[in-house]
Amino acid sequence: MKKLAVILLIALGSFWEVSAATRTDVNVLEATENIRYLSQEITKNYLYLYANPHKREISEQIHQELAKLVENIRTISLSTSDEDTRNILEFLIYSKDQIEELVRQKPDKEKAALMLDYSETLLEGANSIAQAHSYDFTESEKMLMKGKKMEYLLVRSAKYYMALGVGLGSEINRRQMKDSISKLEQSITEFEQHNYPPEMKKSQTLLRKSWETTKGLLNRQESLFVSNLVVLAAREMESITQAFVLYHRKAK
Repeated sequence: MKKLAVILLIALGSFWEVSAATRTDVNVLEATENIRYLSQEITKNYLYLYANPHKREISEQIHQELAKLVENIRTISLSTSDEDTRNILEFLIYSKDQIEELVRQKPDKEKAALMLDYSETLLEGANSIAQAHSYDFTESEKMLMKGKKMEYLLVRSAKYYMALGVGLGSEINRRQMKDSISKLEQSITEFEQHNYPPEMKKSQTLLRKSWETTKGLLNRQESLFVSNLVVLAAREMESITQAFVLYHRKAK
């Protein structure tokens, strides 16, 4: 009987250890997805401000997003003691500090190019941390992360739209925008084809409709730069995307 009790305790201990690790990984992975999104959103808004310097409210929005970036970096820092992850966090903090310094100054083309570089640095760091904390997702967790990725791809597409519009039209930036739009199209199709309950069908229809409008604006960048319309269209589409994220967060 004692032997059985010891085996049971060992088994329970292993279960609790795995459960704790899984919860930690979920916290870290969701924080990395938030950082991926914010890396693009902050830079998109900086470029938007550069194109529309009279819109001073954008500056306040950027500061709020920087605060969220700090929160998510802190979440990862408190959730893991992995040495490689903590080294990457130092790199993320450095990039965040550089972005804050740029935001304090008046936007210009040189600073806009630097913001693009730092956004990719934050993205690369978040991707590296995510790889170190991957595990087998449940089906709903997979869709949750795909929903977060869809938000990220949307704002990444808008970021490069702004970059091209303010004169940062390098071949790399054009290729990155095209790649983001292509991946976003695939992601939307996946959500469109997913077997959702009846109450989500309207969101599926709206997602496609909103994307067709947004994509039409993005694809006309060469002939028509309409930063305000793109921001509004992306904002509406992001609101629709949130319905899927919230649905899968509740279903986790």
